[in-house]
Amino acid sequence: MATVAPGNQDDLVGVIVADHRTVELIFAELATAGGTPRHRRELADHLTTELVRHSVAEEMYMYPAARKVLPDGDRVADHEIEEHAEVERLLKDLEGVDATDRLFDDLIGRLSTEVRHHIGEEESDLLPRLQQACDPDELLELGRMVARAKASAPTRPHPSAPTKPPLNLILAPGTGMIDKLRDALTGRNRD
Repeated sequence: MATVAPGNQDDLVGVIVADHRTVELIFAELATAGGTPRHRRELADHLTTELVRHSVAEEMYMYPAARKVLPDGDRVADHEIEEHAEVERLLKDLEGVDATDRLFDDLIGRLSTEVRHHIGEEESDLLPRLQQACDPDELLELGRMVARAKASAPTRPHPSAPTKPPLNLILAPGTGMIDKLRDALTGRNRD
């Protein structure tokens, strides 16, 4: 099995892998079970924001690229989107669960398992294949588009939202704007 080669930090691979490391660090901090319940809830909200923004950006740009350049791109993209849907359902279940509730740790554990599996598949299969199939300029442009998409993406789970172009390209920025407004009104501090 191939592993992803280190890429330019601004190309598709660099952006996606950096996101993966960020999410892994949040899971590691949550696994310690340290901190106040408020801090753990804030970490879960931060995790949610990171995962939702990352997923939306992948669905907008990385998976369409896979469909275009890989012979089995439709199968691969559909599989990855199915995994995103499961993570999004778990994030929706986690929304609002108090950090002192046993369900909180159960959901974080299930999320960690699902997300780490997904990361492993992307880094051992999809990303190396995209590195081989795309030239460096394409990867750099995809990285820029993913980064831009993350900036306007939703910050909360929306399991029934469209996951394929063109609807996701049209609706995600508006949903992101609404989520950011909700975050500001509720004091949910997001990057």
